[in-house]
Amino acid sequence: MAKVLYHVTMSLDGFIAGPEHSMEWMKVAGSGPQPEGMEVAQTSGAALAGRNGYDAGRRVGGELYGGAYSGPIFVLTNNPPADETNPAYRFVSGDIGPVVKTALEAADGKDLLVLGGTVAAQCIDAGLLDELFIHVAPVLLGQGIPLFRSTGPLVSLEPVSIKQVGGSANLRYRVIS
Repeated sequence: MAKVLYHVTMSLDGFIAGPEHSMEWMKVAGSGPQPEGMEVAQTSGAALAGRNGYDAGRRVGGELYGGAYSGPIFVLTNNPPADETNPAYRFVSGDIGPVVKTALEAADGKDLLVLGGTVAAQCIDAGLLDELFIHVAPVLLGQGIPLFRSTGPLVSLEPVSIKQVGGSANLRYRVIS
């Protein structure tokens, strides 16, 4: 069954991006692409990101999972860019529930990949997130964008897998409440 999966790399001190959404820290040894993480590209039929993540990705000029992911990329924003020409990007706005429903339908039975802390927090707060898959990189940023900025209720998680891969730790949790 398709699930809504938040997939992210995080510093050991809990940040998914540096100040001003900087991603330069990702070049640290041990925080790059990993086979287990790359499998997410194959099991996901659609992606849902926020505007900040979209902007950060466009700055570095990369494709999702180095081009291994192919499918629609929904970007939740009230301010879509006027110059985007890539047909994979679909700019959406509104409440997270209908947006997730639309993206899941586009995933055509595969998982919906959630990218970005703000979108993930909205999914958690609305009870729409099924799993978290977090790569913990061996780096301390000291400041930046945290894993979550949620104001919602307590969320309980159940471990699915915890693995060491090189210098990183891969943590996978199922949302149970």
